[in-house]
Amino acid sequence: MTWIVFDYGGVLSLPQPESDAEAMARAVGAEPEAFKRGYWEHRLEFDRGLSPHAYWSAVLGRPASHTEVARLVARDVASWAYPNEGTVALLGELLAAGRDVAMLSNAPVCVGEGLDELPWIAAIGHRFYSGRMGLVKPDREIYEELARGLGADPSEVVFIDDRQENVEGAERAGMTGVRFTDAAALREILSATG
Repeated sequence: MTWIVFDYGGVLSLPQPESDAEAMARAVGAEPEAFKRGYWEHRLEFDRGLSPHAYWSAVLGRPASHTEVARLVARDVASWAYPNEGTVALLGELLAAGRDVAMLSNAPVCVGEGLDELPWIAAIGHRFYSGRMGLVKPDREIYEELARGLGADPSEVVFIDDRQENVEGAERAGMTGVRFTDAAALREILSATG
């Protein structure tokens, strides 16, 4: 049995649009460039389980109000909700064919909850989010926990990610890593792996 495990951002979804990031900054009166720097500087800790209030306060460099946090969480989820149509079509084909499919994403709990509402993500029966696990890619432990959660040996997992360091992390854990470039190339790779 082979599990096909997709990353989310940049694979199943399109990358976050610049315009959405700028709109988030404007929504809370922040300077866009400073906001984007803070967004990425603190993101891995948010993905690991930092609370939304602590994260957004760190991004803004000041205490964020509850209203601002709610607004930013909603906009953050929306900014990652643009499907990569080619990959989503391939995902649908794999699910229709009865293939074992899962998802592993570096995503905070609140973003994972929002993504779970998307019909094309809800169709994936096994969804793993770093914020719920307290672990992040590319650390080996998250891949080991993924395999345990699937009841699979790591050698039975094909892990697909757009970031090379995450692919290498999966390979260090004994999985087959695939660097995602586009849906057409991924379709060919998966056809070759059976």
